Amino acid sequence: MNRRRMLGASLAAAASCGRSRVKRPNILFILADDLSWAHANTRVFQRLAAEGTVFSHSFSACPSCTPSRSAVLTGRHIWQVGEAGVLYGTMPAGIPLFPHLLEDAGYWTGFTGKGWGPGDWKAGGLGRPPTGREYNALEHSPAVRAGIDKRDYAANFEAFLRERPRQAPFCFWMGVTEPHRIYAAGAGLAAGKRLADVRVPAFLPDTPEVRSDLLDYLSEVDWLDAQVARSLAVLSRTGEINDTLIIVTSDNGMPFPRAKTTLYDWGVRMPLVIRWGARVQGGRRVDEMVSHVDLAPTILDAAGLPAPPGISGRSLLPLLDGRQEAPRTHVFTALERHTICRPGGAGYPMRAIRTRERLYIRNYAPDRWPTGGPDFVSSNRTVHGDVDGAPVKDFMTDPVNQRRFAREYELCFGKRPAEELYDVAADPDQVRNLAGDPARAGEAARLRAALDSYLKQTSDPRAEGRDPWSSYPYRQTTGFGASFNTTLSEAEREAAGAAPAHKPE
Repeated sequence: MNRRRMLGASLAAAASCGRSRVKRPNILFILADDLSWAHANTRVFQRLAAEGTVFSHSFSACPSCTPSRSAVLTGRHIWQVGEAGVLYGTMPAGIPLFPHLLEDAGYWTGFTGKGWGPGDWKAGGLGRPPTGREYNALEHSPAVRAGIDKRDYAANFEAFLRERPRQAPFCFWMGVTEPHRIYAAGAGLAAGKRLADVRVPAFLPDTPEVRSDLLDYLSEVDWLDAQVARSLAVLSRTGEINDTLIIVTSDNGMPFPRAKTTLYDWGVRMPLVIRWGARVQGGRRVDEMVSHVDLAPTILDAAGLPAPPGISGRSLLPLLDGRQEAPRTHVFTALERHTICRPGGAGYPMRAIRTRERLYIRNYAPDRWPTGGPDFVSSNRTVHGDVDGAPVKDFMTDPVNQRRFAREYELCFGKRPAEELYDVAADPDQVRNLAGDPARAGEAARLRAALDSYLKQTSDPRAEGRDPWSSYPYRQTTGFGASFNTTLSEAEREAAGAAPAHKPE
């Protein structure tokens, strides 16, 4: 209670200054699951772009579900959040989360769909859910296609609003699980989409099989679009749409090879549109480099709350208002461990710096398979376990197609060198590594130095030669993946999937 009063006093003090005279906004945070920036061209995104601000160069902190969401909630990089920086980790109790800070300041908070996770948020000592009360009562809605249940997120949002105390501002996390796999095979074609209309990235084979899988992915984006449209209609009916800060983005890139779990643009470049009708002029585009670590300080700033100590992001409100500030010329992305798909529980550690013109990636363990490799059966029962099971994966790993599309197979499933450098303008899909080009040595050196400096400044253990991530348990507790959870007993691991005991080295 003392903490609540203290934060309430901070809010009142902030609201008294000239910059914060605007009414405390509601917050509607909509987070898609596995949506790359290139596919956010739907009707609702276009509407929000006309009514709000589009950020053309927005980047996730990490191309993996749990750590990406950790960065959103905390405003910190994945190397600053301990076990929250890996899939199936836990959230350390001592790190402030923006929904908790808002709740302590009088906001009504809740979520639907996928909040923080997957992981065990209680294991780290956190005393309340990371994203507030859960509203998933309509998890199995009547909208069922080909046996795949679809959540009715907009209906859950309405249920949340019905329970809100009068006069209380709200913060609602809408964790849409689309377009995460699994997809209904042939759904894209059945919906009238055409194979000829798909842009196939340069690292994938351009075949009907791949195009059809991309169409099925886009059919899931349609569900996301419809749910966002209905949620905006709910706000319009309540008369609160202009008093609500609406943020729409995604956690990481599309679930295809060389996209999700990679630091290329298809893994970490995100759609981002922000609407706040009462304060921000619509129809604007911002080309500055921004990161998901900027979202928590933005939301707190809009609510009149100070950013907690230790935060790495910067509020986006100056960019939304058109105010001058220090240019944002680059962002940083990272990955440590996604699935357990290598012997000893090893991850695939990477760091990257992305400017408008270049992408520089450091692979700390180039001897390892970035996908997990062709031999080790992973925590999701597959080989190449850091690539989601999918028709495109089956197609590309077929021995005949490995030979037929040898270049694409090597790009998607092969090992990578210690350093990668890409000219983003000339090579937007990042398939031509320039790190070994003598003519680019100066560029590589400058980006290498900038990355090293930032990692040291922000206390990345990798900058000190340390690796705490290898000791973090994979905390899945049901299904085959639980057999890799070292917090479970031998008997529990065996019952979960009859896999051999598996302990990190």
